[in-house]
Amino acid sequence: MKFTPDYLRLYAVTDRHWLGSQSLAGQVEQALKGGVTCVQLREKNLDFDSFLKEAVELKQLCSAYHVPLLINDNIQIALQSGADGVHVGQKDMPVQQVRAILGKDKIIGVTAKTVEQALEAQANGADYLGSGAMFVTSTKTDTYPIDYQIFKAICQATEIPVAAIGGITKENISQLAGLGMDGFALVSAIFSAQDIQQACRELKALSEQILLSS
Repeated sequence: MKFTPDYLRLYAVTDRHWLGSQSLAGQVEQALKGGVTCVQLREKNLDFDSFLKEAVELKQLCSAYHVPLLINDNIQIALQSGADGVHVGQKDMPVQQVRAILGKDKIIGVTAKTVEQALEAQANGADYLGSGAMFVTSTKTDTYPIDYQIFKAICQATEIPVAAIGGITKENISQLAGLGMDGFALVSAIFSAQDIQQACRELKALSEQILLSS
């Protein structure tokens, strides 16, 4: 799948914390119906076989909506499930090594919190950057908000697209207008919603309004 910046417009990152009686696939399908443009499957505690089964199921689902599925951190799951790519952090496998394993056609996203990290990821072949946290978030306890000027500098210094991530909700997303990002990655704002489909519709409209005005 050829990567375009539009895939970052409303980027859903899964978190089974809010599953309740629902299945992850069911939640993701509601998000897809609501207009998400990319899905990242993030699992920290599943065993390999369960993770792979889930990834295969979500890949089929995302393909039906023509939306890329990316796997957080796990290169082997991405390979075996046929996912469209991966997202890696600064402490994960280097981008060049990931590219050598996955090949030139897969999408590789990289977390970058400084201009130096962003430029290095770009030079090593990343397709996009995820940067934040933009706001305080309960999703990751070891993450702190990034200075807006640093985030803006990352967007200005790189040629590859940037997604803002971390604590973004429909109430605060408008505060990010004018910073230069290409889209927004959200976790709890999507998956903790009682009506995921409607939440995504609202978030998609807000994201498009912000990006068009920036």
